[in-house]
Amino acid sequence: MRKRKKKKGVAALCLSALLLAGCTAPQAEERTQTAALPAAPPAADAGSLTIYSALPEEELSVYLHAFTKDTGIDVSCERLSAGEMMRRAEQERDAPRVSVLLGGPSDYYENAAKTGLIEPYQSDELQNVPEAYRDADGYWNPIYIGVISFACDEEWFGQRGLAYPDSWDDLLDPALEGQVVMASPQSSGTSYTVLASLMQKLGEQDAWAYFEALDRNIAFYTASGLGPAEAVKDGEAAVGIVFSHDGRRLSLDGYPVELRYPADGTPAEIGACALVCGGPAGERENAERFIDWFLSRRGQECFIEAKSCRLPVNATARTVDGLPELSSLNLIESDSSWAGMVQQTLSRQFCDRIERAQSPQRD
Repeated sequence: MRKRKKKKGVAALCLSALLLAGCTAPQAEERTQTAALPAAPPAADAGSLTIYSALPEEELSVYLHAFTKDTGIDVSCERLSAGEMMRRAEQERDAPRVSVLLGGPSDYYENAAKTGLIEPYQSDELQNVPEAYRDADGYWNPIYIGVISFACDEEWFGQRGLAYPDSWDDLLDPALEGQVVMASPQSSGTSYTVLASLMQKLGEQDAWAYFEALDRNIAFYTASGLGPAEAVKDGEAAVGIVFSHDGRRLSLDGYPVELRYPADGTPAEIGACALVCGGPAGERENAERFIDWFLSRRGQECFIEAKSCRLPVNATARTVDGLPELSSLNLIESDSSWAGMVQQTLSRQFCDRIERAQSPQRD
C-alpha cells in the first residue's frame, strides 16, 4: 500500500449555486443568518424518529445534528449501503423498524414503491424543485443530483506520465490492470447507476462484454459506493468509479485526487428519500417533517457544511463550487422506471457473470 499524504496549502474554495449560474454565496457566517429556518421553535418534547440511510456517516452527523437542533426531534439512524437498506426494509416489511429511507438512487425507490415498501408523500418544498427531478407517482422525494466520475490518484498518474481516463474505454487500458476499483451493483446504488445506465446506452450484449473486459482491470469490488473513493485515498488503486460528490470530498480534505467525467456518457442519479410503509407508531408526523426539512433551503445548504458536494434539488439553495455544470456533461438518458423494475435481476446477472462481485472485499 502506498502511504498517503494530504496536499499542503489547499486553497479555500469559492461557493456558488451550480443550479443558478453566476450566483455567488456569502461567507459561512452569513449562511447561518440567511438560510431558511423552521417556521416554529422546537417543542420541549418533540419525540423521536428512526431512519436507515445510504449517505456517508460523516455527512449524516451534520444533517441529523442540524435537524435535531432546529426541531428538537431525536433521530436514531443506521447507515447501510443503498442495496442493503432496501433489503433490510424488505426483511422488516411486516414490522418496520424505521420510518424514513434516506439517500440512494431513485431507481431503488421506484422498485420499493412497486413492491409496497414505501408509501406516498410529497413535501410542500417540492414547489422549489424542478419538475424533471420529481416522482410522477408521488412516492419518493428527490434530495440531490449525483453524477458518476473517475476519482484518479494524481501521484500515481504523475509518476508514470499517463493521461487520466476520460472515457469508459480508457478504463480498459492494460496500463490500468489491477488499478481500478468498483463497487458491486448488488449492494451499491452507485454501481447500479453505472450498470443500468451503460446497459441502456450500449445495449445488453455490448454492455456485458464491456463489464467482463473491465473486470480484468478491477483490483477488487467493494460493498459500498464509498469503497472505491477510500481505496484511491489510501493508495490502493489508481482509479475509483464513484459519484463525483464522494470523489470531490477527497479533494476538499486535501488528498491528491483528480476527477474526470466520461465524455462518452456520464451516468447520473436522482438521490431520494421516502416514508416507510407502516413505520413505527407515533413517528409519521416527525418523518414528514424530516423530509420537509431536508428539502428546504436550510436542509439543502447543510450539504455545504458537510462538504458533500452534492447538487441540491432545491433551486433556492447554494452548494460548493468545483463541480461542472450539468449542461457541460454528456449525461446518459436513463429510464428510471425500467432501472427500478429490473434492479434485482440485473444486479444478480452481473454477479453471476462476474463472480468476484458476489463477495465484495470490503465495505
